[in-house]
Amino acid sequence: MSSIIGIEYCKVDSNGRFKLPVALKKQLVPTDDVRFVIRQSIYNKCLEIFTYSDFQTEVTILREKLNLYNPNAKRLFRKLTESNIIELDANDRFLIPMEQRSLTGIDKDIVIVSAANCMEIWDASTYKNIDNDGFDYVATAEELLGTGLLS
Repeated sequence: MSSIIGIEYCKVDSNGRFKLPVALKKQLVPTDDVRFVIRQSIYNKCLEIFTYSDFQTEVTILREKLNLYNPNAKRLFRKLTESNIIELDANDRFLIPMEQRSLTGIDKDIVIVSAANCMEIWDASTYKNIDNDGFDYVATAEELLGTGLLS
């Protein structure tokens, strides 16, 4: 998935489905493979959606970088590949598996956010509160990216 740009607010129906907003769908590269992979983020209380091919690339990189005979590496590999395949239905909806909705508190209102090689799905109230922890974006950007890049 090339970098998708945008933030969209959606509703999840009682079956756990949400319609992929047109603004995001138009950015997907049309291919024959309509499969996507959804997993829980290890960093945040959200879900991540990858195209199937991008996820397979990530799995290949993990296999190359991790010694799967090391118990900690094996555990990390397992967590990062613990996922489900999902597809857009005829109405451009994704079905979020119940277990993944429960783990992230996704109920009705969600936010879909672009995040490099994936899209993040957040419960709307959780997403609304992520910046209430005093995180200093400017100081962090200067520390990690160098000064002058944001001016």
